[in-house]
Amino acid sequence: MHALTRPDPNVVSAGPLARAATAGMRRPIVPSGVLAMLAFVIAEIMFFGGLVSAYLITRASVGQWSWPPPNQPRLPIAATAVNTLALLASAAVLLYGQRLLRKSTASAGRALAAAVALGAFFLIGQGREWVALIREGLTLRSSLHGSFFYIIVGCHGLHALAALCALGVALAMLARNRLRSETLAAISVFWYFVAGIWPFLYYELYL
Repeated sequence: MHALTRPDPNVVSAGPLARAATAGMRRPIVPSGVLAMLAFVIAEIMFFGGLVSAYLITRASVGQWSWPPPNQPRLPIAATAVNTLALLASAAVLLYGQRLLRKSTASAGRALAAAVALGAFFLIGQGREWVALIREGLTLRSSLHGSFFYIIVGCHGLHALAALCALGVALAMLARNRLRSETLAAISVFWYFVAGIWPFLYYELYL
């Protein structure tokens, strides 16, 4: 005759509810892709911080009244302000698109397309300004002012181009119903960085 045994109270049942609770506890609050992008963004903030610090130290050593050099063309403040507004609007539209992704793929697609269009407007506008400034004589070798301008703004432009390409890939994935919210969140962090750091660069370089 087999002896009757009582269940050990210290042993947790492996039923469906227990497995679901365990899976919920193991699920990360922030997706790994987003965490990786945040780490990258923090490193890039330090990179731009170093560039801007070198620029500010150089400008202070030259003197307020000698910067920018008198013989160098002035930067297009008004036109760049319009480009800045387009970039900030792109980030706002992208945030709205992220929220729509949970409800309507079509609406999220339109918002994402608008964000890409506004980002492209910013890049094209900045490119046209570069062409005009080079024709007027502001180059990498024309002065320290020109060197810092093209290095800092150029680095930001490369980041903006990479982030815009990533947004384009996300839009293509969304059109095929293959875009995950975690993927869009990671790309969005990169775009928010590009949009968020630009007003600071605009203030320090243009104003």
